[in-house]
Amino acid sequence: MAIRNLSSKNEFIRQVRKQKGLIIIAAPFFIYFFIFSYLPLWGLTMAFQNYKPQLSFFEQEWVGLKHFKNLFTDPDFYRVMRNTLGMSIINLALGFITAIGFALLLNELTGKLYGFKRIVQTISYMPHFLSWIIVCGLVSNILAMDDGILNELLLAFGLIKEKIHFMGRPDLFWWIVGFTNVWKSMGWNSIIYLAAITSIDPALYEAAAIDGYGRFGRMWYVTLPGIKSTIIILLILNAGWILNAGFEIQYILGTNGMVLDVSETIDIFVLKRGFGRSGGFAFGTAAGMFKTVVSAVILILCNKIAGWLEEERLV
Repeated sequence: MAIRNLSSKNEFIRQVRKQKGLIIIAAPFFIYFFIFSYLPLWGLTMAFQNYKPQLSFFEQEWVGLKHFKNLFTDPDFYRVMRNTLGMSIINLALGFITAIGFALLLNELTGKLYGFKRIVQTISYMPHFLSWIIVCGLVSNILAMDDGILNELLLAFGLIKEKIHFMGRPDLFWWIVGFTNVWKSMGWNSIIYLAAITSIDPALYEAAAIDGYGRFGRMWYVTLPGIKSTIIILLILNAGWILNAGFEIQYILGTNGMVLDVSETIDIFVLKRGFGRSGGFAFGTAAGMFKTVVSAVILILCNKIAGWLEEERLV
């Protein structure tokens, strides 16, 4: 047994010496992630304390699951969970469908239309680099009741008889958030699907064309099955972010009191509770920890389900 352990130790040292160059290159990244990603996890202990910033760690009062109990009995918690899940599902569904559809359509622009394809791609990527402040300003101006371009167009075409206060309609707010996210991220999100499409063997398209399939037939029977694994992996990853409906767009567009009831997400809830009252740090940490744990559980479940269905999975 001792000889085996010594042999394993020598092999480990030999591998370290052999790959010391790679280890030296990777060391700064490991240190960075340890300092900025793992050390802050120590702050999760606040969720189990009656945290007071002026006291040291050893002077804090430990209260167990008190803040989690307060979280689940808070009258606003289930409202913000409803909002978060509703907007997340809309964002996930619209984002997936539009990004995949856009990638499929761009892939069909070949030959003389290749230059046009590059122009469309470039234009579609640009909104991704705009800050949410600018995007929300554009949305507010477009949907404004007084001089918004959408109201003016609807009136001009006779589709409505009086102007609509889009930003004051609670039943429309989630959809406004969803389509705004689509406009901002559709082009960027389509990149990975376009990359996956390029890995499909061109001979499959030629065989499908010989069999009499048109463009849509080749999309359905060749392209989509060819990127199926990519779609499933991204779906699993995005399912893990189901409680991340967003913060900036809801916070900026949702300041209107008429939509406040449907605009507050769990991130805004954590911010308000964490900084808005005494002892809020611990309560906000408990809410954030709940969100993290639920997201991790959903991610693991989706990965397991994909494995049971014999589809691609993360691990």
